[in-house]
Amino acid sequence: MGEKLKWGILGYARIARQSVIPAIKRAANSELWAVASQRPEVRAACREETGCPRVYESYEELLADPEVRAVYIPLPNALHREWTIRAAEKGKHVLCEKPLALNAAECREMIAACRANGVKLMEAFMYRYTDRIRKVREVLASGLLGEIRYIHAEFRFFLDRDPDVRLVPELGGGCLYDVGCYPVNFIGFVTGEAPEEVEAEAVYHRGVDVSFAAVLRYKSDLIATVSSGFNSRLRTYAEIAGTKGVLEVPDTFLGDAGSIFLNTAEGRREIPVAESDRYRLEIEDFAAAVLEDRPPMLGLEESLRNMEVIERLLEAARG
Repeated sequence: MGEKLKWGILGYARIARQSVIPAIKRAANSELWAVASQRPEVRAACREETGCPRVYESYEELLADPEVRAVYIPLPNALHREWTIRAAEKGKHVLCEKPLALNAAECREMIAACRANGVKLMEAFMYRYTDRIRKVREVLASGLLGEIRYIHAEFRFFLDRDPDVRLVPELGGGCLYDVGCYPVNFIGFVTGEAPEEVEAEAVYHRGVDVSFAAVLRYKSDLIATVSSGFNSRLRTYAEIAGTKGVLEVPDTFLGDAGSIFLNTAEGRREIPVAESDRYRLEIEDFAAAVLEDRPPMLGLEESLRNMEVIERLLEAARG
């Protein structure tokens, strides 16, 4: 057995409990070492459910643990900047939930702090580790679509839990931050650049956007559209249209088995997609980046660009 990266988790959030902690346990190069929660009942549940060796009462205690080499941050969006910087100052590598920050300025601070302290930082876009996205990348590289003229991407679901941190403005709530960041990231993945112009509309409830739509225009005259929301049935979908073909990507951000569809002059072709253990693959890649001292798959330049676009979209929607 090779060396394993010992992980600490700042907060026992749903995403950590249901997805990331199980993924760390499945990962060949990782070990769950510590979890921190400020609530006694949550700590008790964590001990029982995970068998974690160390459960701390505070995030500071976890960051002081010399055995912890990397932390995963699933805290509310408004806390990402503070705890990423604190972790970096303690020499911990950081995998931080999306969106990386609330704005580009925060993102730059986080990147600077991690670089100054010699630690790695990555935004946790687990969908980028799926076979679905690998197949999309292959189609794009093949040239079968020709010159890309239009992209659409959406992520919507019905949020029926109240209270929920995603409905709290002070904690960085809102559907664009929570799920709209995926379509924005997907469009950036395809284009590799930022748009020249953006327009956006949003529906607000209790101070957060619960439905969001945007149009992005690029210097090549490519147009992209984004849709996200908390107020309708689950739908994740993308479409990439070019001069030679159109690629349909159902379930864009999921790890389920399925198909994507390539439409060209030769007809409609189904491309099978295998089920992907996307969280485990994300953990293993980041852990390998730390252990081998190499960059992880998702670069910080891309995360900063993503944050800059999100910031522009929020400003546009507010008028």
